[in-house]
Amino acid sequence: MPAPVLPTSLVGSYPQPEWLVDRDRLRERLPPRVRDRELWRIDPKWLEEAQDAAALLAVRDQERAGLDIVTDGEIRRESYSNRFATALTGVDVDNPGSTPDRNGNPMPVPRITGPIARSGPVQVRDVEFLRASTDRLVKVTVPGPFTMAQQAQNDFYAHEQEVAFAFADAVREEVAELFRAGADVVQLDEPWMESRVDAAEKYGIATLERALDGVQGTTALHICFGYPLFVPNHPREYRFLPKLAEAPVDQISIETAQAKLDLDALDRLTGKTVILGVIALDDEAVETPKTVAERIRRALPHKPVEELIAAPDCGMKYLSRESAFGKLQALAAGARLVRESAPEFA
Repeated sequence: MPAPVLPTSLVGSYPQPEWLVDRDRLRERLPPRVRDRELWRIDPKWLEEAQDAAALLAVRDQERAGLDIVTDGEIRRESYSNRFATALTGVDVDNPGSTPDRNGNPMPVPRITGPIARSGPVQVRDVEFLRASTDRLVKVTVPGPFTMAQQAQNDFYAHEQEVAFAFADAVREEVAELFRAGADVVQLDEPWMESRVDAAEKYGIATLERALDGVQGTTALHICFGYPLFVPNHPREYRFLPKLAEAPVDQISIETAQAKLDLDALDRLTGKTVILGVIALDDEAVETPKTVAERIRRALPHKPVEELIAAPDCGMKYLSRESAFGKLQALAAGARLVRESAPEFA
């Protein structure tokens, strides 16, 4: 099913059901960088089947809400990054290391003890399942190599840039297979380019270039200020966003609802489609379609409507399903209001 002008999409995640994960545990701690198997309520021998059922539920909610580009809700993940990072060789998760989180507090992370490599597909089955479950465009997200490198303790490579490049090689192999499996869009999640901007200035773009070298397909990059549950009071300005004009991606996902971002920043992203965050995630209140439309229209002086995709600010996994579904309905309705106000795009 082709997408209209100003399509709508999740950034990635959707709330996992209470019967699948312990949602109190989920909300009580930062997103895990190593495995958190205690999060799952299902016996391991039935877990894949249960995850499939929950992923199908997430797909149907997105379709019912009216989204044009669908994800699997990242239902099979304990966090956006740890499922992929801990599937690679050279990564020790049983004896974790430590690195400061966004707030400067130590957190357990994978230790790099040998050459990082991808031993086989990590998310290919996820895409095959998603592609078979909907006739809409489908998107899959992969943790970005820069962010995974920042979320690890390096006990092997001589330089930190080498860690990022090793993760980039693994990501490149995976992304190519995800497109072959039926993904329409593959998004790299790189929130730590914003929180570790000094390192990102040195080798962030080079890492992305390595990760996407030779890749054929529509690619996106997500950059944000962090989940508001753990990182409240988002600033109004991205520090690294202007540099992404040089990034080898087609789409860039940013948040503007919670942060009330100064949208002059979009003027610098010439030629990039912007996945515009217009749904706030810092409370459960559902926006009205009018509010969503107003947030979209704020971007129109800086980006033509053909270069916008409307979305939540970030992943929705920490919201209740009731709130998340209502917000998606408002997202789809708000995008319709904007289309209807411009007859040439109706």
